[in-house]
Amino acid sequence: MTFAPEWLALREIADAQARSTELVETVRETLVNRTPLTIRDLGCGTGSMGRWLAGRLGGVQHWVLHDRDPRLLELAEASMSTQPNVTAETREGDLTSLTAADLAGADLVTCSALLDLLTAEEMNALAAACVEAHVPALFTLSVAGRIEIGPAEPLDAAFQDAFNAHQRRVVDGRRLLGPDAPAAAEEAFAAAGASVRTARSPWHLDADALLGEWLKGWVDAAVEQEPALAAEAPEYLRRRSTASAVVHHVDLLAIPGAV
Repeated sequence: MTFAPEWLALREIADAQARSTELVETVRETLVNRTPLTIRDLGCGTGSMGRWLAGRLGGVQHWVLHDRDPRLLELAEASMSTQPNVTAETREGDLTSLTAADLAGADLVTCSALLDLLTAEEMNALAAACVEAHVPALFTLSVAGRIEIGPAEPLDAAFQDAFNAHQRRVVDGRRLLGPDAPAAAEEAFAAAGASVRTARSPWHLDADALLGEWLKGWVDAAVEQEPALAAEAPEYLRRRSTASAVVHHVDLLAIPGAV
């Protein structure tokens, strides 16, 4: 699955405001005196995670940017190369089969809004790879499957349930984790022997461009999953476009015992 740069740009401010700075402080304490830092960013998109995190970590850093979309990789590398004391390189390809050997030499593995696109098996393998490679993982903005739109109305639950079912759909024989991703990630890292901390990272949206674009995608996915909702969708979108919304996510920090 690929994402348009325009959508990634639209959500970047909300992402930055939502991510947990407390978990970053723990990362800083864990990696103190390591220089330079080598960070592998999985599903990097246009480099939003790097732009947010690099300054918070400080020091000399080298980012290895992973994505399957060469267009996004080019944008990410260009933007990261302008950060002070930061160098970057790109790796194009599938992220679902990374091993501990692939992560060798990394000080930190990161991703943002990625885990819901993995299967349970892929999540278990990624956690095992990070722990075997003795590299901490900071995985942010995993969808939690819970939306609050105010003022509430009865149809909210129907659209939410349909959207969550769509997130868990089977794609090319792979059943996606969707909103089960935060719990699956926490369980996978704990089973592999890592210490795990989580934090809430909700979007807070008002009647703006991001709310409109997110809401349309949310409703479209729900209708695709439950076509019976199609008759309600246009009027529902009209009513909710002037609402406020909280879109819940979870950030996770896993630190292998050997770190």
